[in-house]
Amino acid sequence: MNMMDRTSPAEHRWLLLIHQLPSKPAYFRVKIWRRLQRVGAVAVKSTVYALPANAETQEDFEWVLKEILEGGGEAMVCEARLIDGLSDAQARALFDAARDEAYEAIANEARTLSARFEAAGTAEEKAELRSQLGRLRKRLADVASIDFFGATGRLSAESLIAQLESGFAGDMEMVNEVPKTTPLTAADLKGRTWVTRKGVHVDRIACSWLIRRFIDPDAVIRFVPGKGYVPNSGEIRFDMFEGEITHEGDHCSFEVLLARAGITDPALQAIAEIIHDIDLKDAKFGREETTGIASLIAGICAAQQQDEQRIVQGGPVFDNLYQYFRTKR
Repeated sequence: MNMMDRTSPAEHRWLLLIHQLPSKPAYFRVKIWRRLQRVGAVAVKSTVYALPANAETQEDFEWVLKEILEGGGEAMVCEARLIDGLSDAQARALFDAARDEAYEAIANEARTLSARFEAAGTAEEKAELRSQLGRLRKRLADVASIDFFGATGRLSAESLIAQLESGFAGDMEMVNEVPKTTPLTAADLKGRTWVTRKGVHVDRIACSWLIRRFIDPDAVIRFVPGKGYVPNSGEIRFDMFEGEITHEGDHCSFEVLLARAGITDPALQAIAEIIHDIDLKDAKFGREETTGIASLIAGICAAQQQDEQRIVQGGPVFDNLYQYFRTKR
């Protein structure tokens, strides 16, 4: 069997666990379901679960298979290449959706912890919150370990927890403040190669538009795997884990890019609020235009598989939105 690296989908090979469980005892079905959740498998049919094919995921499925057989069920594991009915992109989207749901739950808990930390008045209360934050960090690590394709939601969850950890260390900026970073000069940003994750969506599309419209019209933008990419000299990574410009605390990459570039245009700030609510899903700003823009971008992403084409198609959306806000003033 030709196994690939855990994070690389390049060969489009999948492992399928096909199983049938006994109707009783009921707890056994729950046990197997939880086991499949822990290894990061997603259901492609009611009794068929998938994982990207590599040595580690094969071992995970083999342990689940063993448990099923010992519990009186039937199961088999096979390696497959998707040909029709479900594409590789759709399969990866199932994994990203499952991980994004988990990241969103963690991000929401981090926001709750942040509010409780600000209101905490005693050392005992803060000690309990530190303990909860430690458990939340562990949950994040567990989800990240089965985030095979680099789901977008990890950026927000990571940033919020990092900011909370800074807060407990006595060096926290308020979550509802814009990041206080030193603006970069035009020379810092022009003539650079900009790098972001493949499979761009609203935040990365909007950042790309902002870069080429207001920062560097000749900017080169490259699309790379979300995990394991080693940057070259002169590159600026945006909306990427450990990127130079990415989520900071409760702010999306578009908001951070505006702050880092020292751009204060009110029309762009309004767009930033829309991008924030679509990307972070927290309805912080509640602008009436948000739902329509979200639908437009989702339609572009559904129709265009190539990242550059998504940026090209998204450009006029943000051009028109920018003119709308300039006129509205």
